Amino acid sequence: MLFLWLSVVATSATASPAPGAAVPRVLAGRAQREAPNVVLVASDSFDGRLTFHPGSQVVKLPFLNFMKAHGATFLNAYTNSPICCPSRAAMWSGLFIHLTQSWNNFKGLEPNYTTWMDVMEKHGYRTQKFGKLDYTSGHHSVSNRVEAWTRDVAFSLRQEGRPAVSLIPSKTEVRVMKGDWINTDRAVHWLRKEAVNETQPFVLYLGLNLPHPYPSPSSGENFGASTFRTSLYWLERVSETTIKIPKWSPLSEMHPVDYYSSYTKNCTGKFTKKEIKNIRAFYYAMCAETDAMLGEIISALRQSDLLQNTVVIFTSDHGELAMEHRQFYKMSMYEASAHVPLLMMGPGIKNNLQVSNVVSLVDIYPTMLDIAGISLPQNLSGYSLLPLSSETFHNETKFKHEHPPWILSEFHGCNVNASTYMLRTNQWKYIAYSDGVSVLPQLFDLSLDPDELTNVATKFPDITYSLDQKLRSIINYPKVSASVRQYNKEQFVSWKQRLGQNYSKAIANLRWHQDWLKEPRKYESAINQWLKNPH
Repeated sequence: MLFLWLSVVATSATASPAPGAAVPRVLAGRAQREAPNVVLVASDSFDGRLTFHPGSQVVKLPFLNFMKAHGATFLNAYTNSPICCPSRAAMWSGLFIHLTQSWNNFKGLEPNYTTWMDVMEKHGYRTQKFGKLDYTSGHHSVSNRVEAWTRDVAFSLRQEGRPAVSLIPSKTEVRVMKGDWINTDRAVHWLRKEAVNETQPFVLYLGLNLPHPYPSPSSGENFGASTFRTSLYWLERVSETTIKIPKWSPLSEMHPVDYYSSYTKNCTGKFTKKEIKNIRAFYYAMCAETDAMLGEIISALRQSDLLQNTVVIFTSDHGELAMEHRQFYKMSMYEASAHVPLLMMGPGIKNNLQVSNVVSLVDIYPTMLDIAGISLPQNLSGYSLLPLSSETFHNETKFKHEHPPWILSEFHGCNVNASTYMLRTNQWKYIAYSDGVSVLPQLFDLSLDPDELTNVATKFPDITYSLDQKLRSIINYPKVSASVRQYNKEQFVSWKQRLGQNYSKAIANLRWHQDWLKEPRKYESAINQWLKNPH
């Protein structure tokens, strides 16, 4: 039940080891029946900075705090693509986006792709999935698809409506996101009725929609946008005085890709401080509801005497800008969008550990297999996180499988008019675009500029060059960008041909119709020019 978190925290000595206590992890050579269970809870759009100071002060997240005290918190965890389907494809495959060609929200892994869960099932694990998966295709609308395919066209069209908030004026309305609560209940029931009786280890996955914003109204100025929706019950868990109003650069000084993103997300107009603060407050309240669902899982594990032999992992597919950098949603390499939560607790995981190493979602695949004692494939992009968080790894093992001091993230979908690549190291964030020439890169010193307000790429040309060379050694990004451009054009042409005579009417009535219908010839001409241009 929702309110069990108080008893969980109060009785945590029986649910988990006290800070500093050692609990041996089951190693690969032990019998399979002794391997730990694994539970992975993956939310949507959760800003990872909320799991540590100072972000953790803005909203009460008792179960994430419980995991922090009884496990490891990865302070610098990132998505491999700041959008739903590609990021989940990376998490389930252990491979970078360009290797699986998971370009957008409707082109992810092949339906029969072998995931880490498939491998664990073959090695004797009982497996169960509930909720949002989205690693093959998110089945997004035709508008989403056409917006992604035509991002290279020389026009800007508002693809979203103005972001909105919606409050349920009730201090007793707890289950706002009904679908997520249904899936959480199903997972809890499975743990209590089936998993507890298993003689073999199990792995459970729960995918949540929250704190992803809700669909917008079907008409009006918010048409095509997203709504941050919550109740007074959750809003009371937000500390209004700690909500930060982000600083915005003038539109004329924005990076051209950032300006395109803000324009297509309908955020270039005026917003009052109250509007911005409300959006951020409502988003944080939605995070609090997400935390409560995680709490239901932890409570069920504790009450079923499963917690002591279960590794629990919490993460998200990407973050949420919530009006930082004059944007909402994701599709950006800025921290609010790309930084994800990643916490682990369970047998063998150190207590109250903060890991500063940069890691990413591709590391989930090898970590899951490593927990189960299954040999890791050689072709994975990710690395097991156990050497960074477990008490049972000796130094020689740690150094043999040491995570590199960088992570890669890439984006090829809508609301951004150039393929985007991020190389994140301990101090620097380097962002390259397209072919590396036609769009200027960005460089941020996160140690001095955590809000990413000052692009220092031209100030430090040697560092910019060095990071670009490193990025090119990991991925031939100009070649990948060219492949995505070709894919987008082929997909659009195929869609256009299928529509036949209905094409003009169909494209004029997508989400962008309000702009399109004012000057249809202008936009039709731009698309025709794009189709004729071989480059």
